[in-house]
Amino acid sequence: MAGIGFELRRMFSKDTLSGRLQAYTFAAVIGSGPWVLSIVAILAIGLINTRRSAPADAVAQFQVSVTYLMAFSLILTSPLQLMFTRFIADRLFEQRPRLILANLFGALVVTFAAAGAVGAVALALWFDGPLLYRQCMLSGFVILCGIWMVVIFASAIKAYQHILLVFLMGYAMTVGVSLGLRGFGLSGLLLGFVIGQACLFFALLALVVRQYPGDLMVSFDFLRRGQMFPSLIWTGLFYNVGAWADKFIFWADPFTGVDVAGPLRASPIYDLPIFLSYLSLIPGMAVFLIRIETDFAGKCERFYLTITNGGTLAQIMAARKDLVEAVRGGMFAIFKVQGATTVILLLMGEELLAWFDIAPIYRVLLNIDLLAVAVQLLLLTVLNVLFYLDQRRAAFQLCLLFLVSNTLFSLLTLHLGPAFFGYGFALAVLLTGSMGLLILSQKLDQLDYETFMLQPVV
Repeated sequence: MAGIGFELRRMFSKDTLSGRLQAYTFAAVIGSGPWVLSIVAILAIGLINTRRSAPADAVAQFQVSVTYLMAFSLILTSPLQLMFTRFIADRLFEQRPRLILANLFGALVVTFAAAGAVGAVALALWFDGPLLYRQCMLSGFVILCGIWMVVIFASAIKAYQHILLVFLMGYAMTVGVSLGLRGFGLSGLLLGFVIGQACLFFALLALVVRQYPGDLMVSFDFLRRGQMFPSLIWTGLFYNVGAWADKFIFWADPFTGVDVAGPLRASPIYDLPIFLSYLSLIPGMAVFLIRIETDFAGKCERFYLTITNGGTLAQIMAARKDLVEAVRGGMFAIFKVQGATTVILLLMGEELLAWFDIAPIYRVLLNIDLLAVAVQLLLLTVLNVLFYLDQRRAAFQLCLLFLVSNTLFSLLTLHLGPAFFGYGFALAVLLTGSMGLLILSQKLDQLDYETFMLQPVV
């Protein structure tokens, strides 16, 4: 996330209400990312169409189609996302930014080729229906895969006003064009989504090209043996599959899942509360990004610079103490904000469900999901700190635990019956988050020891 810390600190240095509001707004948009914002767009399109008496089947098919596009595009690109992020971070650390753009284009070539091949095979084997619908599914899948790669740079581009404008434009266009084409049914709604996402992709890409000029057109240096980190490949894959594992299980089960659009299935009893609960992450993600990038990142850099610059033992221990306090302070701030947001939404559960035209019977499941999502934010915070400390093995183990536990617990709760729905996902994030806190605490206690003892002897 190099670059965003400077911008956030500059906004906070104004010490004005407008400056802090700018910082939190920027952090909320970047922290939430296209994933949460896409949920907002999907819900908005569905809500507006429903209240305008649009065909319920077309709205449901649109929402489920976009959900599958989101899920599988995230999973397909997950092996490359963390590895490529690490490659970019290393190049910025080496002060070789002119290598970045060519490798981004190389990553996009790999991403588009894989997404096009996988999408074409899926359409050929499982999908039928209108040609326009199938073309939109393939195009939307490829475009979303590209967005997940380009959005890596969103936090590194210093022109935060342009980033905010691009995101607002992209999702406003997504909603607006989809509503304008709703007369064409499912294909029109999906075409509007694809057009909006395409505009968002090219606008973000233009900002990256302007920020990082390069000498080469395309490069694949990020795939070289010395630049690849297998643990990051598996970590990204396990986390994303783990985050969707409970949804896949409820979609596939004949008791909880229903056919919606061709081979695409959904779980009406499970999907709405969990996706609605993810909207509660926006305030917490804003605080998460601000505390990590304005406080912890600076303390982390100071700790390692103290060591590399030959600081005394007292200076090193003081820097480590500041780093640990930054982690604790950041987590406490995230806990307060996300906790307050969750409590408010728990109290407003019935009104929230009514506003989205969701039946009151979903209240219990919504409450469970709100608590689970809050704990998932804690897990994301732990993983981010571990990545900063280059504890790749610990992050890998946590993501594997998340995948296994969410799969097993969700299968168990599905077997136990409707009264236990949602508890599988909640227990999985609680177990993984608790283990993450224990591992992080241990790593922070041994930070100075590992920093010195793991270095090669020259």
